Amino acid sequence: MDSVGSATVAASMAETRVGQAVTMNVLKKALDAQESAAMGLINSLPPVQNLPDHLGQNINTTA
Repeated sequence: MDSVGSATVAASMAETRVGQAVTMNVLKKALDAQESAAMGLINSLPPVQNLPDHLGQNINTTA
């Protein structure tokens, strides 16, 4: 392999590394945005009602 071919391969590898780094940064930002959206939804839920202990323990399976 000549020096031009080696330089081309090295440049291609460097470009690939940069592309992967950019992709990872975009992924991290997308995950942060999803986390913020999920926390907003969770925080918007109404408070839990204090029901008596016997309510919500059984499921009626007959129709």
